[in-house]
Amino acid sequence: MSIMYILKIEFFGYFAAFLTTVAFIPQLIKTLKTKKAEDVSLVTLIMFICGVGFWIIYGYKISSSPILIANIVTLTLNLFILITKLYYSKNT
Repeated sequence: MSIMYILKIEFFGYFAAFLTTVAFIPQLIKTLKTKKAEDVSLVTLIMFICGVGFWIIYGYKISSSPILIANIVTLTLNLFILITKLYYSKNT
């Protein structure tokens, strides 16, 4: 396999990682602005966070930077969403 072929494949990984990661930023911004998170399912959020944790383990085991970077950032964003959901639910 040539280096150019590998770089082209890695591009798709990084691009997919970027899109799936930044997809959570609007939800986090909306939750912080409205101070409401009733529409965010707690069960779905917890299941997603667990899945992302497993993606991090998988990415580490196969030494995949796109998977690791994207899922660490996604985990961080979703933990913030979870924290704000719990905080705002407690204060209403």
